[in-house]
Formats: sequence, structure tokens, C-alpha cells
Amino acid sequence: MTETPMGFDTLAIHAGARPDPATGARQVPIYQTTAYVFRDADHAAKLFNLQEVGYIYSRLTNPTVAALGERVAALEGGAGAVCCSSGHAAQIMALFPLMAPGCNVVASTRLYGGTIQQFSNTIRKFGWSAKFVDFDDPAAIEAAVDDNTRALFCETIANPGGVITDLDAVASVAGRVGLPLIVDNTTATPYLCKPIQHGATLVVHSATKYLTGNGTVTGGIVVDSGKFDWSASGKFPSLAAPEPAYHGLNFHAALGAMAFTFHSIAVGLRDLGMTMNPQGAHYTLMGIETLGLRMQRHVENAQKVAEWLEPDPRIAGVTYAGLASSPWHARVAQITPKGAGALFTVAVKGGYEACVKLVDSLKLFSHVANLGDTRSLIIHPASTTHRQLDEAAQIRAGAAPDVVRLSIGIEDAADIIADLDQALAKAV
Repeated sequence: MTETPMGFDTLAIHAGARPDPATGARQVPIYQTTAYVFRDADHAAKLFNLQEVGYIYSRLTNPTVAALGERVAALEGGAGAVCCSSGHAAQIMALFPLMAPGCNVVASTRLYGGTIQQFSNTIRKFGWSAKFVDFDDPAAIEAAVDDNTRALFCETIANPGGVITDLDAVASVAGRVGLPLIVDNTTATPYLCKPIQHGATLVVHSATKYLTGNGTVTGGIVVDSGKFDWSASGKFPSLAAPEPAYHGLNFHAALGAMAFTFHSIAVGLRDLGMTMNPQGAHYTLMGIETLGLRMQRHVENAQKVAEWLEPDPRIAGVTYAGLASSPWHARVAQITPKGAGALFTVAVKGGYEACVKLVDSLKLFSHVANLGDTRSLIIHPASTTHRQLDEAAQIRAGAAPDVVRLSIGIEDAADIIADLDQALAKAV
């Protein structure tokens, strides 16, 4: 008899959570420990040989962190997950088993400014590189792929503009060229979109944002679909050939669908050390319990605020995909059927100076370099998160000098609108 799959909100509360075997504690405990006692020498050897699943050292695995990975993997429909210290760490962890010096990733031009910086400059220190392409043009994506390309990378709902990516079209390209598709699902969350259902191989999250939801944690998660054939092309020797970093183990041959997850733990976390702490994992687990409720309110509020802003004479444009006027409106039903998210940009008449005045005049909104909080947040990307880019790159990323980014919270929508109204009166 086949078990009926559990619903999203049930998984958000129960996946990865079991009563503690020692105490019966119902909430996942914070296992604040560095190391774990082996039963005997044979048990220790089996753990290190990956013949038995268990806990060795908290840089690699920890019961609280493992519960979080299991929960997010269940919500995304993945085979496994690895948790790490930040969203940026998650991006490096996603690429690490795939790349080698001389390899490149083809990435969307519509990415968070910090990701563009990471891919433009920092990954070059590993000998990797990135090619930035308009992911609304599948032919351009395919044309950018060469013999050294190892992955495609995009965001479900792009930060900062809220542009929704046609994941089905991008996954079709990835399938034709035989490469994994990595999707940053931070701004959509699995409540609005499950990229694996659209053909993604790996899904990355900044747990700092909506998953935790209250601005208390820095963390990242990589979810593996378990569906990619790492052995098909010979391009991924860390996963599908003897791995010298782990006594010659062929992870794909030995572990199948869990090859990427175990490699990321046994080699990635071991050697890069970008480990999530158990207290942060605990906070994120508690945040995820209300993810569905929060995302529903985030989306409802964002729709109301965007509809109020669009016709305002002080506003030059609103990028929210939930608006019928948006070029990406049709993708809401296709990619994020429960709504267009709660992140978008607003072009303010009066340009850079008006944006600065707007930010400084708000009272309910918090001016912070974060998104996905229960509180409504605002930032001027051109002077902050995208400051490291030249103006042309800012415009390509949807962060022009006359643009502010709004992350709409779950306060009363009328109060959010009233705060924007009084601040715009001062700014424009």
C-alpha cells in the first residue's frame, strides 16, 4: 500500500523531526556538541568509510543540522541536502564538486549583486569563471556553453527585481547540453516553487531569508534532486571517478542518488569548513514551521502594495510580476502559482536623490541589507548591495540608480501603504 504524500504545511512541521530517543523531547533539541562517541573501532571505521550513516564531528554532521537538511529536502522534493554557514557558502558548496581550474558556469544576468561579485571575481581565485547571459533567451544560454562549462545557474525570483525565470525553458537547455541546473530558490521558497519539479538538479537557499523569517540566522542549504547522472559525460570526476580527496571512493558508483550530498559533507564541509551551527539550524527549523502561513501573507501584502504603487504619479515603474502589466506576469501561473513573491523594485521619480530621501523618511520599513523578514524592509541597491557594479551592470541586474528594493513583510497592508505614502510625499 502506497503512503499518501504529506502536504506542505505538514512537512514544514514534521519532516526531519522525531521525538528525541533519550528524553522524548518533541522539538528537535540543540545538540551543542563537537564530537560523538563511537561504539567501538569497527563502528568508527564504518562511519569514515560511509558504510554506515551517523555522526563523527560537527564540522561534518550534527543531529540538529541534519534535521534541518532533511526538512528542506522534503519540502523541495530532493534526495538529500547539506546545510552550511550562509547563502554564499551554499553557492560555493553547490559548485565545489562540479568545478575544476579552467571550468566555468553560465549564469543569469539577473542575480543578487553579491552573487554577481562572487561569480565575477572571487571564484576566479579557484580558477573558475562565469559567463553572464540573459536567461530569457534560451538560444543565448546554449550558445554560451562550451566544453569547460559545468553548470547553469539562475534564481527562481530574481533579486532585486522580482523577475520570474522560466525554469522549464532553462531546464530544457540544461538537458540538451547535459549539464546540471542550479537554481537559487531563496526568494520563492518551496512554498511558491519547487525547482526540481521544473528540471533543476540542485537548489540553493539562503536560510537567512524566508526560511527562518525573522532576521536571526545566517545560513545556507543545498538540496540535491538525486536525479542527475554524474557518470554520463566524464565531466564530473569528483563525483563519478575515484576521488583522491576521499581514499579513491567513487561517490556516484557507491552512493547513487546521494552522491552529491555525501560528497558535500565528507569532502566539502570537511575541507572548506563552511558549517552551519546547531543553534542556527534550530532557529531555522522553528521558522520553517510557519513558512506556509507567512508566505501566504507576504504575497497578499506584496500584491496590495504593488497595485497601490503602480498608478501613483510619484512612481516611474514597479517590477512586481503579480501585476497584469508585468512582462513576466504569465510566468506566475507557470512557475509560482501561489503568487509572485514579496520582493520587487520600484523606480522613483526624482532619481538617486529621491530614493535616498525615501529611504530616510520611512518609519515602519527598516533600512537593512536583508530580505525575507516578517518586517517590511527597504534598500537602495545602487548605493549598497549593487554598489560594486558599474551603472550598466546595475541596470542589467535591475538595480538602476533610481530604483529601491522592497521586501514586503506581514504587517497590516494598510500600515505598509501609509508609511510609503508619507515617505514619498517627502521624497518626491
